[in-house]
Amino acid sequence: MSASVRRWRRPSTISEIRAVILTGAGDRAFCAGADLVAVSRGENLRPDDPAQQAWGFAGFVSHPISKPVIAAVNGFALGGGTEISLAADLIVAADSASFGLPEVKRGIYAGAGGTFRIVEQLPRKVGMELLLTGEPITAQRAKELGFVNVVVPLPELLDAALALAARITVNAPISVQASKRIALGIIDGRIPADNDAWARSAAEAKVVMASEDAKEGPRAFAEKRTPVWKGR
Repeated sequence: MSASVRRWRRPSTISEIRAVILTGAGDRAFCAGADLVAVSRGENLRPDDPAQQAWGFAGFVSHPISKPVIAAVNGFALGGGTEISLAADLIVAADSASFGLPEVKRGIYAGAGGTFRIVEQLPRKVGMELLLTGEPITAQRAKELGFVNVVVPLPELLDAALALAARITVNAPISVQASKRIALGIIDGRIPADNDAWARSAAEAKVVMASEDAKEGPRAFAEKRTPVWKGR
């Protein structure tokens, strides 16, 4: 760990926070997305709190903040995990990490921003390939495409994320936060330019999630078998 990281102390107030690092527990998965077994049982995975619902998946994907957010991806980042990564400002990934939006393989869709952010943040044709095939890419390939900032061995992941955060937090916080708001178009805690995309996503959800295929995909996953699509 670098000397600059060692000098960090725990902020005593929210206003003192200069950067946020998101990572997963353990070393196998950053986030594997929604619990499809629970979905197959018809369980509602949305939080009860309307405010948290408004913030989107993981209380984050549709809740932009001014503080810089670094995703420290420590393993599989599939479905919702990739959508969290898409919503982050920077990504440090373990060399064993992978990214992907496999929802189409389960009869559902990437409703947490993945459908529109993937084609914004990757070359369009590559983003469409990931979106329509549901196939993953490695951390190294994601770095080659400019999606990931740093790839390191897993034991070095958090140190690398902290080092990147330290490079940001030496700068003036008001300047950093204003720069992020301008770059992303954040106004009053929202990104108005994304409103139409979220509206399209919500409209498609009514069709996709009411389909037979949306029930068959999670059920097949839970039963460990190949889904039988009906196209309806």
